[in-house]
Amino acid sequence: MIIGMLAILKAGGAYVPIDPEYPEERIQYMLEDSGMKVLLVQQRFLEKVGFEGKNFVFENEEIYHEESSNVGIINEPQHLAYVIYTSGTTGKPKGVLIERANLSSYVHGFVQEFKVHEQDRILQQASISFDTSVEEIYPALVTGATIVIVPKLDVLDPRKLAERIIDEQISIVSCSPLLLNELNQHLIEQEHVVRLFISGGDVLFKSHFSNLASSEVYNTYGPTEGTVCATYYKCTHQESQSIPIGKPVINKQVYILNNKNQLQPVGVPGELCVAGDGVARGYLNRPELTAEKFIENPFESGGRMYRTGDLARWLPDGNIEYLGRIDDQVKIRGFRIELGEIEAQLLKLEGIQEAVVVAREDAAGQKQLCAYVVADQVLTVSEWRERLSKSLPSYMIPAYFVQLEKLPLTPNGKVDRKALPAPEGSIQTGSAYVAPRTEVEQTLASIWQGVLGVAKVSIMDHFFELGGDSIKSIQISSRLYQAGYKLEMKDLFKYPTIAKLSLMCKPLAER
Repeated sequence: MIIGMLAILKAGGAYVPIDPEYPEERIQYMLEDSGMKVLLVQQRFLEKVGFEGKNFVFENEEIYHEESSNVGIINEPQHLAYVIYTSGTTGKPKGVLIERANLSSYVHGFVQEFKVHEQDRILQQASISFDTSVEEIYPALVTGATIVIVPKLDVLDPRKLAERIIDEQISIVSCSPLLLNELNQHLIEQEHVVRLFISGGDVLFKSHFSNLASSEVYNTYGPTEGTVCATYYKCTHQESQSIPIGKPVINKQVYILNNKNQLQPVGVPGELCVAGDGVARGYLNRPELTAEKFIENPFESGGRMYRTGDLARWLPDGNIEYLGRIDDQVKIRGFRIELGEIEAQLLKLEGIQEAVVVAREDAAGQKQLCAYVVADQVLTVSEWRERLSKSLPSYMIPAYFVQLEKLPLTPNGKVDRKALPAPEGSIQTGSAYVAPRTEVEQTLASIWQGVLGVAKVSIMDHFFELGGDSIKSIQISSRLYQAGYKLEMKDLFKYPTIAKLSLMCKPLAER
């Protein structure tokens, strides 16, 4: 894949990364909306994509033995580098146009800020359809550092990932705060010290890196439209629980404005806006949205600015505190999600009359998507999930579905989101309750109840229908290990009920 990305860039093209795990409908939309002419693809995905343009199959060795002369330099800074699709309010994802100057500026600024050198070994674990992969791949390529590519299942198993980090002597790790928290638990008392952790995509707390005092830990912030990151904060390990998002990175400016585009003083909340070399060209095929979000910089003649929709304020020491969203966009497990896109897809389903999606915090303080629907038929969670999975990626499918006779309204006729009931007790799994029969089933049930925030769990209940996800699966594995059992992460995905999963759990002494 990395060879393919470099080939596209060197040939003067722009690449559009597509996760093969996306639903076919979403993949097809990206293929058509982007107007791509050539597809680099692995053989096993050819049937799924159904691309009518020119295909190059990676496994075809012939494509590596054609014309071998060097390609001349034909690229200009204003040419496109890549198009990454993010969630959109219309029910369809939108493509963000990143130019080569945006990419080059960020990569060289990253190398300078973090002193990346030839001896570094950088973990590559993010999907290339998210721009975290940019800071995992390109800084290594321009400095001669090593990229260590880790399989997805290892990323989902913190113990295995910690072992890989130690075995491969990895020195730089970019990851979400929740994954950092798990590594924080599993890298204790190890001889190898990771030189640098870069956390981003969600709120970072001191507890997430409490055992990593020997490592440099950075909290970062940035929308895709600003090219990966806009601010960095180097943690001192002396902070209170909440961590600032820092100061502008090299070649970028950050402004906090009121609704009249005037600068807010220190301590006063406003919309965070990003300017400088990282500002994208705009959105592909969305001129009205581009004009709304990408505006002239009122503080720099000829400059442009991106309105993020994020609420923030300056702190007295010059750092920035992130306060949340102004609109209905949320970030969950590092994924940027427009609630309106999920609502639009729900309303397309047969029998749905009304739908609203909110992000609720569970007992552990983690955000979960919860869908409230008014429908003419009662469906189980598995049926809702199956319907939505045809149009939405897994990270956008709500953890909870609550059917109501009608949505609560405010006096002016809008949905009263604060009056929506908590999802607990409203989960329709479609299975009758079966109590735990063995010690390991009882242990699993207790752990599931704690992690999923559910009062009672049947051994026949489906983990993902109860609100489980990749992050919660990591927590299940960690707590099970603390209880004296070892579980392969792949088994939880293969056997998602306690009845079947219990057979895969072995006491630590047996392994």
